[in-house]
Amino acid sequence: MSNESYNNFCPIAMACEIIEPRWTLLVLCEMWSGSTRFNEIRRGVPGMSPTLLSKRLKEMENQSLITREEDHNSGTVNYKITSIADELMPIIYNLGKWAHRNIDSEVTLENLDSKLLMWNIRRKVDASKLPSRKTVIQFIFPELDKNRDFWLIHKPGFTVDLCTKDPAFDVNLYVKSDLKTLTAVWIGLAKLSEQITDKNIVLIGDENIAKKIGDWLVRSAFAPKCMY
Repeated sequence: MSNESYNNFCPIAMACEIIEPRWTLLVLCEMWSGSTRFNEIRRGVPGMSPTLLSKRLKEMENQSLITREEDHNSGTVNYKITSIADELMPIIYNLGKWAHRNIDSEVTLENLDSKLLMWNIRRKVDASKLPSRKTVIQFIFPELDKNRDFWLIHKPGFTVDLCTKDPAFDVNLYVKSDLKTLTAVWIGLAKLSEQITDKNIVLIGDENIAKKIGDWLVRSAFAPKCMY
């Protein structure tokens, strides 16, 4: 047994030894959201160092939570969730719902991260609600010095892309908000329509895209469906 083991036959103690190591559950959540490659997973857990991520992925593979599949022709490596790990999904989702109900909103919004927020927004965008042409939406967080501007790029037939450097495309819609407000909207602690009415979120550009923001900007799975 390792020095970090509970040395306890209790099934809960044994489960904790597998899922308790820091970042394990967040890595699983990122993979449940569709990330399979190292750099994709890393973007979803930006506070995790590459070294620690490599270590944790190896541990999760040893615990049969994930598998590592290498394509020798392309040299790419994909990490896949196993059926054992998939059994944890409803448990972790209910844990998130518990936190959403019981943890004070001010505590929730203490640790903000624009890169993480925009990565989460990017992967949940409903591209079917955007025009059937190339569409560029720039998000601006005016109060930030770093990680202030982000560009969502939609091209029909492709996954919505996220850029942190100006792609030099014409912008169809500008979304201007402070980071706390947009984070609160995305996780369901504030109503999008109210924040737009109060001009805490400002939309400039294509009126049709702006009007449909409540359709294409899909919020967190923990946000109440009525929160628009």
